[in-house]
Amino acid sequence: MVKISKEAALAYHEAGRPGKIEVKPTKAYRTQTDLSLAYSPGVAYPCLEIQQNPDDAYRYTDKGNLVAVISNGTAVLGLGDIGAMSGKPVMEGKGLLFKIYGGIDVFDIEVNEKDPEKFCEAVEKIAPTFGGINLEDIKAPECFYIEERLKRTLDIPVMHDDQHGTAIISAAGLKNALEVCGKDIAKVQIVVNGAGAAAISCTKLYMALGARKENILMLDSKGVITSDRSGLNEQKRFFATDRKDVHTLAEAVNGADVFVGLSKGNVLTKEMVKTMAKDPIIFALANPVPEISYEDAMEARPDTLMSTGRTDYPNQINNVIGFPYIFRGALDVNATAINEEMKMAAVLAIAELAKQPVPDVVNDVYKVNNLTFGRNYFIPKPVDPRLITEVSAAVAKAAIDSGVARKSIDNWDEYKRSLSVLLGQETKLTQKLYATAAAHPQRVVFAEAIHPTMLKAAVQAKAEGICQPILLGNDEVIERMARELELNMDGIEIVNLRHPSEQERRERYARILTEKRQREGYTFQEANDKMFERNYFGMMMVETGEADAFITGLYTKYSNTIKVVNEVIGIRQEYKHFGAMHIINSARGTLYIADTLVNENPDTDTLVDIARLASRAVTFFNETPVISMVSHSNFGSSQSDGAHKVKAAVKQLQAEFPDLAIDGEMQIGFALDRELRDEQYPFTRLNGKDVNTLVFPNLTSARSSYKMLQMLNSDVEIIGPIQIGLNKPIHFIDFGATVRDVVNITAVAVIDAYVDKVKSRLNV
Repeated sequence: MVKISKEAALAYHEAGRPGKIEVKPTKAYRTQTDLSLAYSPGVAYPCLEIQQNPDDAYRYTDKGNLVAVISNGTAVLGLGDIGAMSGKPVMEGKGLLFKIYGGIDVFDIEVNEKDPEKFCEAVEKIAPTFGGINLEDIKAPECFYIEERLKRTLDIPVMHDDQHGTAIISAAGLKNALEVCGKDIAKVQIVVNGAGAAAISCTKLYMALGARKENILMLDSKGVITSDRSGLNEQKRFFATDRKDVHTLAEAVNGADVFVGLSKGNVLTKEMVKTMAKDPIIFALANPVPEISYEDAMEARPDTLMSTGRTDYPNQINNVIGFPYIFRGALDVNATAINEEMKMAAVLAIAELAKQPVPDVVNDVYKVNNLTFGRNYFIPKPVDPRLITEVSAAVAKAAIDSGVARKSIDNWDEYKRSLSVLLGQETKLTQKLYATAAAHPQRVVFAEAIHPTMLKAAVQAKAEGICQPILLGNDEVIERMARELELNMDGIEIVNLRHPSEQERRERYARILTEKRQREGYTFQEANDKMFERNYFGMMMVETGEADAFITGLYTKYSNTIKVVNEVIGIRQEYKHFGAMHIINSARGTLYIADTLVNENPDTDTLVDIARLASRAVTFFNETPVISMVSHSNFGSSQSDGAHKVKAAVKQLQAEFPDLAIDGEMQIGFALDRELRDEQYPFTRLNGKDVNTLVFPNLTSARSSYKMLQMLNSDVEIIGPIQIGLNKPIHFIDFGATVRDVVNITAVAVIDAYVDKVKSRLNV
């Protein structure tokens, strides 16, 4: 676990803009008209609509996506009663997690009031602002009263996350851990060490799952809570046992199946663990030091199934797995409450998700090849991108079914897709690509199938219905790797191009290539030797129509691939050059960048072809191209050779294609700032238009631009490189491409292949 120093933590919070969160406008505000709509006089209209129908606040304001994180600072993390203001960094941190995991806006509110009645009155008065309230770090037993009262008096979701967040995640973990070791929740003996808000809520939720009250022992700082003890509050009294033979933790855990620690560090010893039942389940959730360390528990009992609250051990019980998605689902149906049905729906959704194949992004973050359901993985990881879709949808559905939703959801698939878009896991463009490709799946050759990324991408693309993969490589190696990665290879073709059984095909391909290039010094023997190389063989599959598209690049340098593609596939007849494009998806919109891979220092003629190909590609994606030819110069301000070649290309393109929205040479700032460009250069052909396509003067500037965006902005999605100008759908990806990158390119290749087939049938 990374050691966090005081100095580093303080610097993190202080550096730059103090704190961790900010408020950003979501509407235009640059012009006087914008401001008049945002405030006076325009703002009066939504005010009057809300006066007539209060629920219209969800239509015209951020209420439906705004949660208050409210605390009085009486039980802050492991710090205790440090006061409302001192707890503010924690509340800001909670707001950060709401935003990055659930896309939910947050105001953190620190109320300097310990009296439960007065605290509730303050919250009730500000509640109209919010779509939901997350109570945080309020000590027991006051937290029970506060939550129950606010749930009665308010018509928006209220949840004390310290109680229910841990309860929901640990209940999902307990359900799955019991399944792994084959135990019945109705029969297991459970020991809960701790009797605070989280412990009470956890234990009640375990009972809702089927645990029996008579099988539960709860302990506080004085030992086992027994019915003959005096001074018990209502919550503790509910769990008091009539047993007279147990008083200490050691006596309680003897023979127990489950230990749940919500207390303090190092209270459970190895000797105690040794006395537990077979396959003991230990949830040591005290932070930062658990009730027993992972190492000690496993040393004492290697058959232990264990969870902690720490990131550096398996099965982390982390509230972030729950609260962003529970509130997300509740907000999306304008729920009036978070009820027991919604909490149970979250439990079941989280538990079920752990049994599903783990996305590549999760394996990458945790530096493992494959996580599979079992002793070391029975709770989803906090970074699992499916949590927002599965948990939020389950909670929203439970809200509708239980009658606390103000609005319904008719299309659940579309709702889940919208959640993926919300957090940048997908964009409308990628959704459209996948849907289009899935409607017309094609045969795609994956050249480097012995690379784990390529193999995973091929399997995922088939699972998405995008294509029928054809894997090139040693079949024994591929099948062994697939078994190790637990990939479903059903229906996927493997071609071992070097196997003797492929000799006839290699020779046939060699004859075709020899005939095609016989005037370029090719001999049959040379061509036949090249058919033992995956790029030559795979591209010939596409050239002969035995496959529809081809993906390569994880092993091969793109300069070598360019040579092969020129020999085997060739450039479209109407062009002399080909290039590559990257698509940039950001909050600002979609931007197309060329040439990002092929032409190192293009001359004027090459730039003309790149611009034409870029225009063709943007049209392919159903957008009208608006092209800026980028330079360090603005419309003749520099007479350098670099600026001159761009200027000459623009002149030729405008003459040959008078209807094409293209201009330059211009600097990137003027290309992307329409108002500035129109003010300074009103004569441009781009006047009044937003540029969506950038053609750079050389490979260095093009690649640097998108790479810089990729490194500096995690919210930017980049698709590419997409080859433009080849006779067939041949795509070579970047060396460091992820599974998602490869699947995205596969979708583009499939659509490309389908469009070519349609045009061929129509003789276009």
